[in-house]
Amino acid sequence: MATAAQWIQGARLRTLPAAIAPVLIGTAAAYEMDSFLLPNAILAALVALLLQVGVNFANDYSDGIRGTDDDRVGPLRLVGSGAAKPEHVKWAAFGTFALAMVFGLALVVLTQAWWLILVGLGCVMAAWGYTGGKNPYGYMGLGDLFVFVFFGLVATLGTTYTQAGHISLPAVIGAIGTGLIATALLMANNVRDIPTDMQAGKKTLAVRLGDKHARESYVLMLAVAILLVVILAPGRPWILIVLLLIPACLMPAWLMINGRKRKSLIPVLKQTGLINLGYSILFSLGLILSHGF
Repeated sequence: MATAAQWIQGARLRTLPAAIAPVLIGTAAAYEMDSFLLPNAILAALVALLLQVGVNFANDYSDGIRGTDDDRVGPLRLVGSGAAKPEHVKWAAFGTFALAMVFGLALVVLTQAWWLILVGLGCVMAAWGYTGGKNPYGYMGLGDLFVFVFFGLVATLGTTYTQAGHISLPAVIGAIGTGLIATALLMANNVRDIPTDMQAGKKTLAVRLGDKHARESYVLMLAVAILLVVILAPGRPWILIVLLLIPACLMPAWLMINGRKRKSLIPVLKQTGLINLGYSILFSLGLILSHGF
């Protein structure tokens, strides 16, 4: 039976910045439109965090029963390591998804936007289908698209909409930016796992692109995410503080291009997660400081 510490490790807390980042940006965009609603922001954050943990448990379960994690390089996997029974991890995923839906329903009630129920169901289905089911799209190279859409566009724009009732250009730019960084995080993870994924028949986008091009795509996504804020500079000069992240991107970018040993890519995951959190904080601060400029 897995210990509490192992369950916490299996929840992959290092991935949570990718969940909270779009909520911060979406809330800041709502604030810029004088539509900040704290209860809605808190509920959106809870939904995002729980969906992320649910995805992590679902991925652990599905990859574990397929044997994808048997020889992986990196942190503990509950099923792959034998620390927990597959059924227990599966129900942990379902339970987390259910709790996310409860908070999501509360958000729907507050906004009276009942169509958001369909969005919520789509998020849960996409989260499970990433590595679960007979034909997981994560095994077909579509996982990166899922991360960009749901942990970038949907999470950010959904947060803004549930507070302001509509979206804005800053919300869209921020959604693209945080979505690209979250996708870069997944790319770094998948580049590290290319050898084991190929053995298991898991054709991630990193596998399809090949080692060299996959590494280059990571650098490209970080660059586009950060430089895109220049579009918002006219009228929002403080948004340029996001460019302060450029030095922080240099080391993980260098490791991605030059790190030959798979274990050397493990620090890149943590650094990319922190970059995403830093991006969301600086982007949000830039919008707030520029408000009424």
